[in-house]
Amino acid sequence: MEAPLPGSRSHPLALGFLFYTSSHLAKDGFMDIGTLARTSLALVVITGVACGGGGEDAAEESPTESASTASAPAGSLLNPNLASADELSGVPGMTPEAVQAIVDGRPFLTAAAFNQTLSAQIGDAARGAFESVWLPINLNDVTEEEILLIPGMDARMAHEFEEYRPYSGMDEFRREIGKYVDGEEVARLARYVYVPIDLNTASREEIMAVPGMDERMAHEFEEYRPYTSMDQFRQEIGKYVDQDEVARFERYVTIN
Repeated sequence: MEAPLPGSRSHPLALGFLFYTSSHLAKDGFMDIGTLARTSLALVVITGVACGGGGEDAAEESPTESASTASAPAGSLLNPNLASADELSGVPGMTPEAVQAIVDGRPFLTAAAFNQTLSAQIGDAARGAFESVWLPINLNDVTEEEILLIPGMDARMAHEFEEYRPYSGMDEFRREIGKYVDGEEVARLARYVYVPIDLNTASREEIMAVPGMDERMAHEFEEYRPYTSMDQFRQEIGKYVDQDEVARFERYVTIN
């Protein structure tokens, strides 16, 4: 049997053993009754502190676990250009035929094209599916029709999305849209949109935020700076991925 750890629930057993030992010492003449009482009281206090120590350790560990959980991405949307067939199958309202149509139609370069493909398979249920799977839209060139595909969107808010163009970054979007809705709603809406990054000035962190990016490709993005045209971008990045993937990446970048 393994020895009980300090602060474990085995302390009551240890306490009973100590009382038993002390009482026999008193009975055999090695300890008077007064000393027994004082010893017993001390044992109660000491054992209680030891037991409480385990509770404190557990209490200290809980916030750490909560913080770790809280730091994990929550409420993220599947990207139809990147999600696996199994992931797509888990979207409410999705059918096997719809999953296959999405996989076959990749890459989608506009939200309108994705909506057309999905709606052809599951009809109005596509609007509900957009709460789980969505192609991010470029705030600076998206159409009003595409903005209105965002779940919970109305014409007034769509107007506000367009009102502040061009956006220099997502911080500006959060600041401006935050004038109309609370922080939780701003965070929800931000999952559906993006602002293209400048190929020549974007930080590594900004490049890594591009959907489907990895460290190797981020290095290649930086390697060919300065870019003078999008044709140059297509030519250089086309050395590493096929033209469909180049087109998918191109949605998220610009040259200012």
